[in-house]
Amino acid sequence: MNIDDKLAKVKYVTDEETHLKVTQEKCKKCKQKVCTYICPANVYEWNEEEQRIIVNYENCLECGACRIVCTEKSIEWQYPKGISGVTYKFG
Repeated sequence: MNIDDKLAKVKYVTDEETHLKVTQEKCKKCKQKVCTYICPANVYEWNEEEQRIIVNYENCLECGACRIVCTEKSIEWQYPKGISGVTYKFG
């Protein structure tokens, strides 16, 4: 099963507010921008023109990989509020 097939098994309710916050000044200093390629849901994008990270929080799978790999400790991560967030479907 490829990643797209696996992602099709995920249901989520998007919160109106982000549960992911980044410190843009720290992101600017980061050379590797690991979050932009480690995230399986492509939540983080580097915008070269604006020199900032764009956070597509509505795609988040809540795996926490971004927190672990962020060398600058720039990502503040918490679970979405209430009934928002990911529900995994099996089968």
